[in-house]
Amino acid sequence: MTTDVGNGAAPGGRNGGSEVRKLDRVVIRFAGDSGDGMQLTGDRFTSEAAAFGNDLATLPNFPAEIRAPQGTLPGVSSFQLHFADYDILTPGDRPDVLVAMNPAALKANIGDLPKGGMLIVNTDEFTKRNLVKVGYDANPLDDASLEAYQVHKVAMATLTIGALENTGLGKKDAERAKNMFALGLLSWMYHRPTEGTERFLREKFAKKPDIAEANVLAFRAGWNYGETTESFAVTYEVAPAKLNLGTYRQITGNTALAYGIVAAGQRAGLPVVLGTYPITPASDILHELSKHKNFGITTLQAEDEIAGIGAALGASYGGALGVTSTSGPGIALKSETIGLAVMTELPLVVIDVQRGGPSTGLPTKTEQADLLQAMFGRNGESPVPVIAPQSPADCFDAALDAVRIAVKYRTPVLLLSDGAIANGSEPWLIPDVAELPDLSVEFATEPNGPDGAFWPYLRDPETLARPWAVPGTAGLQHRIGGLEKADGSGNISYDPANHDHMVRLRQRKVDGIEVPDVEVDDPSGAAKVLVVGWGSSYGPIGAAARRVRKLGLPVAHAHLRHLNPFPKNLGEVLSRYERVVVPEMNLGQLALLLRAKYLVDAISYTKVQGLPFKAEELQDVLAEVIKGVSA
Repeated sequence: MTTDVGNGAAPGGRNGGSEVRKLDRVVIRFAGDSGDGMQLTGDRFTSEAAAFGNDLATLPNFPAEIRAPQGTLPGVSSFQLHFADYDILTPGDRPDVLVAMNPAALKANIGDLPKGGMLIVNTDEFTKRNLVKVGYDANPLDDASLEAYQVHKVAMATLTIGALENTGLGKKDAERAKNMFALGLLSWMYHRPTEGTERFLREKFAKKPDIAEANVLAFRAGWNYGETTESFAVTYEVAPAKLNLGTYRQITGNTALAYGIVAAGQRAGLPVVLGTYPITPASDILHELSKHKNFGITTLQAEDEIAGIGAALGASYGGALGVTSTSGPGIALKSETIGLAVMTELPLVVIDVQRGGPSTGLPTKTEQADLLQAMFGRNGESPVPVIAPQSPADCFDAALDAVRIAVKYRTPVLLLSDGAIANGSEPWLIPDVAELPDLSVEFATEPNGPDGAFWPYLRDPETLARPWAVPGTAGLQHRIGGLEKADGSGNISYDPANHDHMVRLRQRKVDGIEVPDVEVDDPSGAAKVLVVGWGSSYGPIGAAARRVRKLGLPVAHAHLRHLNPFPKNLGEVLSRYERVVVPEMNLGQLALLLRAKYLVDAISYTKVQGLPFKAEELQDVLAEVIKGVSA
């Protein structure tokens, strides 16, 4: 769904005689059993917020089990949405509104709801059996344990079944639509448009029109319940955000990465081959790219991670843009072939959507713990450029940047996304295709060696990239592979001096890659403390910096997209500040690299809970450091 900012979209319907309060931002969390459709509910509310023109950020939270026992804590699924009338950076620290579809959802999420927050509860699921499952001795809806919140008790299942009694659906099938009842109620409460959701439901269930109409009726029943009940005396409006003019669409990080790869293939004039193996949370990249065969995209779901990257590297050898995608455990399996790509000096884009580890770890949770693996996780001296997008929308530009480096410098490139970016969404300003970078490639067409043959390791004097020759080109017969090559000719060489030369040359090529200087956000110009982040920590750090500045405490913020090589001005930037703070969702991997390379006494603040940082916690950390410097 796209929306044109500047045309003033209006919400669908009016909200009875209730009081209307204008808000600048709201955080809503939908939570229920993994079978309750919370991700669909949250995604639909997000789509309508995007169509209305709000700025937004989302945080889906999935259970790790494929199908945990119904009504249990391990099976709780949630979707948090932060939407506002101004530029926001995170999906919010805490929900203002919690929709709990059962006791497990309540127990798992109530600790995040601030006092005075709104709690909307599906009372039908608060049976004695469900309460016992999650350890409630008594029904919290009947005692004083929730008196600190604005509690709205709604029999969503009963009301949904009643609304669908004339559809011919059985009770069980009718009850499944209760998530649409919840969506309708929240859409009424926040004056969200309705037409898009009804159209979506009819398209989604086009082959089952009775199910489509049942969901539409449940959605309308939720809206009408809000309109007619006396339980909700207040509704809320959040105006569209004042974003730059243009056409926007809601986009997730995985979708943006896929679109970036498609665009890069077009701008490079190369067919794209994705060789991959499904793994959470990277699988959606495969799903999305498989839809775009008309843009020269070939997707291969291989039998394992090693075969996937082997196919991608083989495609690059054949003159295509080879891409592979995975998550942390898969990167470990792909490491040998990444080393082969380093030795053969072929372009290859390796996407790692990081998740909690080690081993299988937390497959549905986020982490930033693969940085050192990306930097050094191969045998021998095996340098690889490393790029990390900062947000879902930024994944599109990061993919283009990764392809630029791969094809220009003839090297594999590691792109480090993570679970929070991959599954989260935000508005994306659709770019003008004509303004995308030119990534066109010139293949070798003529022999270049002093002996009249083709030498595959003669280098461009500026980039140190070797020529890229498509197999079968007349007169360009050559050999590449994993054994060390003689400089220039590419003949197999065991000469110690040549090996030393080639190792240093490959390192010098990566060190010389052109990347933009790091920019520093320091509005006052008086900050003594610099906070440095990478990847998805951009939003929480940026939001924390805003909060700290509102307290009158100056702080500077720098964010790194390029982690290898670092921006050339990074050392000078770090030296300007008395303290450097590095928040990371690992045990301090970037901080370790900064200390080693620049001898800066970086203060490492770490978190490995499978959850993103909260702006509130980083605000406290930064404020303490700033006050310590000023003392």
